[in-house]
Amino acid sequence: MKRLFALTALSAAALTLVACGQPAEKTAEVVDATVAPGTVQVADAWCRPTPNGAKAGGCYLTLTAGSDDRLVSVSTALAQSAEVHEMKMENGVMSMAHLHDGLPLPAGTPVELKPGGNHIMLMGLREPLVDGRIASFTLTFEKAGPISVHAAIKQPPVVDSEE
Repeated sequence: MKRLFALTALSAAALTLVACGQPAEKTAEVVDATVAPGTVQVADAWCRPTPNGAKAGGCYLTLTAGSDDRLVSVSTALAQSAEVHEMKMENGVMSMAHLHDGLPLPAGTPVELKPGGNHIMLMGLREPLVDGRIASFTLTFEKAGPISVHAAIKQPPVVDSEE
């Protein structure tokens, strides 16, 4: 009888451990514990230098929200206007459009704004974006409010085409 009891207890413990070890159904939505709820973390902010005479420029960064949020606007003294843009392929043609409803930021999921994808578009530049300088702008979020960003103006990283 003691042996049966021990075997039953051992089986129950094993089942409990297996159940606890099951991954969550939506592991992609696990919140990054380093980003507090109601805040947004900004990382790797940079802007591409503009060629002489260019009146528009792009800036890129990664945003991670501690709870669901939305990037709703961008402002800067560097340009007449700034917008969050998306780039997408339609019928073999690349198009760019302002995200009028803003950019959704799911909790704990890094959202990368990058060349060839979603990005910040500075239009009507008052002066060129010069390599080695800093571009300052303010991001406004639906819940987290405004965040000041100081982005390095630099050439984009070289991508190895053999990857």
